[in-house]
Parts: sequence; C-alpha cells; structure tokens
Amino acid sequence: MKALLAIVMSLGLGLACGVSAARATQWPNGAKAAVALTYDDALVSQLDNAIPALDAAGFRGTFFLSSVKAGDVPRWRAASAQGHELANHTIFHACPAANYPADPRYVAEAYTPASLLKEIEQQNVLLTAIDGKARHGFATPCGASKAGGSDYLEALRASGLVTYARGVVTTPDDLKADVGRTDLMHVPARGFPDGVTGPQLIDFAKSAAAGGGMAVFLFHGVGGDYLQVSNPAHQELLAWLKANPKEVWVAPLQEVLDWAKAHP
Repeated sequence: MKALLAIVMSLGLGLACGVSAARATQWPNGAKAAVALTYDDALVSQLDNAIPALDAAGFRGTFFLSSVKAGDVPRWRAASAQGHELANHTIFHACPAANYPADPRYVAEAYTPASLLKEIEQQNVLLTAIDGKARHGFATPCGASKAGGSDYLEALRASGLVTYARGVVTTPDDLKADVGRTDLMHVPARGFPDGVTGPQLIDFAKSAAAGGGMAVFLFHGVGGDYLQVSNPAHQELLAWLKANPKEVWVAPLQEVLDWAKAHP
C-alpha cells in the first residue's frame, strides 16, 4: 500500500511539474521573461530622447500615438522604419473629465462606445499612412475603458479594429502569468511617477524575470514633457536590460504577445 501511494504521489508530482513547465512561455535566447517598453501620447521628448536611446541600445519600443503633430510625421515614419511599433491611442485622447481639465467635447463622458470606436478606426488610417502596416495595437487613454459611462472593450474586441488593448494596472500575479493566455483586451502595464529612479525601474524588470512572465513599462515624457522619467534613469534601465539578455528579452509589445501565442 505504501509503495502504491509512493507511486501515485510521484506521478502526481510529475504531472504537476509537467503542467508548470508547459505553462511557462519559452522566450527567445533562453530568457526568463519578456519586457516591452511602451511610450504614450506621441511626445517630442520621445522622439528627441527615448528613440535615440533605444536605437543606441539595440532595442525597439512601442509608441502609442495620439494628437500627432503634422511636423512630427516624418520622424515617426523613420522610427517605424527602425523597427519601433506604432500603435493606437485614439486621436483626441479622451479621458474621464475628473482626470484633468480638457475641452468638454473630448472627455470620455462626451463619447459613446460607437463614437470612440469610430475615432479608433480613423486613427488606424493615420497610423497606416505613417507606417504602412495593417495591424495596430491600442492603449486606453488614461487607462480608462468607458465611453459615456459604458465599457467599450468588448465592442472593441468584436470590431477587430485592434490586435490588443493595453491598460495601466499591473499586479504581482501579472508578472507570473502565462502570457500566451493573456486576455488581449486587458494587457497589463505599469506606469511610473515623476522622479522614478533607475533602480526602481530595474526592480520591475527583475520581478518579471523572477516570475517568468512579462513586464510592460508605461512611459510618457523621457527627459522632458510630463510624467517624465529622467534621461539618466531611462538610460540606467536600458543598460541593465542590455547587460542581462538571459534574464529578459526586450521587444515591442505586439511582438511579445505574438511570440507568446505562437510558443505556448
């Protein structure tokens, strides 16, 4: 009886280990986790500071564009040609009115899900004109997913307009999640306050490496504009990522999600 119990326990442990191993995404180059560096709002400091720093490190980021200035279009087109992902952040970046003062025509309460999806569709037209690509991801403005009081993400899923929707909140469990099973309408990300340090940014990447999942960084200004990370802190993160390719694989968010789906 004891021998039989031992065999059963051994089999159970083996199955459990097998399930655990099967659920772990096999990232490129044997890395333990994936990192996606994402940047919101099509800010000049991203063109001036973030993209040159990424290029120098050999990394490609994801840039969620809204309110694109005509004079910046050639620079965004050049960024896309360098392998950076351009993605949808709506045209007018409508946030809840309580977030900050804004034109009352362009707050989330003034939209309906249908009108917001129409705006997302039109932003896709602009993105395709810039980068020549038919597929684009999406990030919710201010991390909010309601238009006129109604959540629009299920309507967005059904529309097929975007390949994924990135939010704002990240929990410790997200860093250990099986990325291939991520709900593509609820891709988590972590934003950072003004004054965030390089070591604090690196700790987020280390947490992903420990969990085996994915860390999505959400930046706005880089060495300028608002909600900014300083150039030194941003550079410190990039240096750590470059020095630790066996810990984390760095790629645009669409590429990370596509890899995880194709390599469950």
